[in-house]
Amino acid sequence: MHKAGFVNIIGNPNVGKSTLMNALVGERLSIITSKAQTTRHRIMGIVNGDDFQIVYTDTPGIVNPHYKLHEQMMGFVHNALEDADLFLLVTEVGETLKNQDLLAKIIHSNTPIILVINKIDLSDQQRVNEKMAYWHNQIPRAVIIPASATERFNLNAIFDNILQLLPENPPYFPKDELTDRSMRFFVSEIIREKLLLYYQKEIPYSCEVAVESYEEKDGVDSIHAIIYVERESQRAILIGHKGLSIKKVGVESRKDIEEFTGKKCFLNLYVKVMKDWRNNDRALKQFGYETE
Repeated sequence: MHKAGFVNIIGNPNVGKSTLMNALVGERLSIITSKAQTTRHRIMGIVNGDDFQIVYTDTPGIVNPHYKLHEQMMGFVHNALEDADLFLLVTEVGETLKNQDLLAKIIHSNTPIILVINKIDLSDQQRVNEKMAYWHNQIPRAVIIPASATERFNLNAIFDNILQLLPENPPYFPKDELTDRSMRFFVSEIIREKLLLYYQKEIPYSCEVAVESYEEKDGVDSIHAIIYVERESQRAILIGHKGLSIKKVGVESRKDIEEFTGKKCFLNLYVKVMKDWRNNDRALKQFGYETE
């Protein structure tokens, strides 16, 4: 008997969805920062065993759309509702799912639900028990698991329950695949993570990264990437005095890219202005945000 299925990870921003997925996959596939709306795309991480294949998908955090970009991000979430074999609904002690319509669709579907109360290391037992009782009342059929992705607490319980609930299917992907995304995608995500870490307020949310060229050479890969912003003033902030800010982004990005690929790399960053790209259909399609 072989089990295989799509385990779609859904929740509000900042509940640790990406940290949980990376912990379950055993690889750093989704970028992680303390800021909301870190995940913009739907990212797959594939875990294989002799008799199972788990296809985890990390979806963007649930937001009320203010830009066409947000609408496309929510499109990834709604697509995840359609093809899920199992929902991994991630929450934490101090919050509830903001989008009640989405919650209702999940509750009234026939798809199995594992509800993970994440970050319990930041809470106390009484509050965790109260939140477990709350969710048991909200979704009686869900398997409810308190966990901490950062401390790797109860990850085995989550994994065991996933295996138990997966349907019988042949593998969807070759057994040696880790993800459906290209190396260019992960390079752009690593650079975008640094923008979220090193810049404040609206700047990182106004940025998009596109890898223009990626040449694999003996010993050293050559990568050229463009960071797009919406205004000239943002470009000036991103570059910084004498180019020191963008140099720091490049240095730190290169370190993570080399760790991810296991090879040395040459990274060249450019900053360009693309006005109002978050509301531009053509730009969003170019950046891979078009949903079917």
